[in-house]
Amino acid sequence: MSREKLIILGVLVLGLLGVLVWKQQKSDESLGAPLASPKDFPTVSASDDVDKISITNGDKGEIVLELVADTSGAVSEATDGGVPKVWMMTKPMKARASQQTVKDLVANLRDLKVDSQVNLKLDDDVKKEKQLDAAHAVHVVAWKGATKAADDVFGKSGSAGELTMTAGNPDVVWAAKGYSSYLYTKEPKDFRDKEIFKFDDANASQVTIANSHGTLSFTKAGDKWAGTIDKKPIDRFSEDKVKDMLRAYKSLNADDFGDGKSLDDTGLSKPEASVTITLKDGAGSYELLVGKTGSGTNRFAKTSSGDAIYQITNFAAEWVTSDTSKYQAATDAGAPDASKVGATGATAKK
Repeated sequence: MSREKLIILGVLVLGLLGVLVWKQQKSDESLGAPLASPKDFPTVSASDDVDKISITNGDKGEIVLELVADTSGAVSEATDGGVPKVWMMTKPMKARASQQTVKDLVANLRDLKVDSQVNLKLDDDVKKEKQLDAAHAVHVVAWKGATKAADDVFGKSGSAGELTMTAGNPDVVWAAKGYSSYLYTKEPKDFRDKEIFKFDDANASQVTIANSHGTLSFTKAGDKWAGTIDKKPIDRFSEDKVKDMLRAYKSLNADDFGDGKSLDDTGLSKPEASVTITLKDGAGSYELLVGKTGSGTNRFAKTSSGDAIYQITNFAAEWVTSDTSKYQAATDAGAPDASKVGATGATAKK
């Protein structure tokens, strides 16, 4: 082989070796730093006595929950020197939080644990793919007083666990165990206290419903219910329907809220319907006002004593907005419906 050919061959071999070295370097870079031993694993959990939590779910905005003194008079589990405490949402709006929802969140945050290091070199493309970028990651910060107890970023979940970065070392990716994403990625409304009514339906003794069809009144004597429409007996009255209505209202929760809307906007300045449920022996009374249609088939509603505007499902609203047929037994097949042929007290107002 001539000298010129040997030189050319040598150049080609060196070029190939250079390419292989470059590829190996890129491969090493993509793998990232050497794996840490368990003793070097960071802490991603926080103790269950934290009093402030911030959650930023990608580009959906920040939600802030804070444990504050309860001035409402409601009973709260958490106390500080005898002062009742309650979890409140303070961002994006100020509202009472669901105490159980936050309790579950704090418990999950307490139990988080790094299981291994993920040998991964982060760049913008990898962060996006692994949902560790600002547009997709869940950023959780917790405080106890002025001390930051946790500052973690959670991304994609895989067989190793939940991809996690800590504020102390944002270039290293870890796999965490115990992370329940649904607890952190809720919409703001789902962190809020949705309870409207809570009572024992067996203790209800009187129900009064007023709407465009008239005034329906249901009274319990002993263990039997009786019903009237504008003080006249309801034909084919079914006390089982009243029991169904009470089951729907004994733990009535909001489906959504009417934040930023006025009483006029929601039809609650002049309600389309109202219901009052009275418990026996003076144990309590619950009144709900029902207004216009809200989101979808929901209806705006509020209690007579509160300022919060809720949205309740159409299923719940229909018990209050319907005519007497909602509380009548079905007619026998082929038999005429007396309520439609002028039976006393049974004709629904149209």
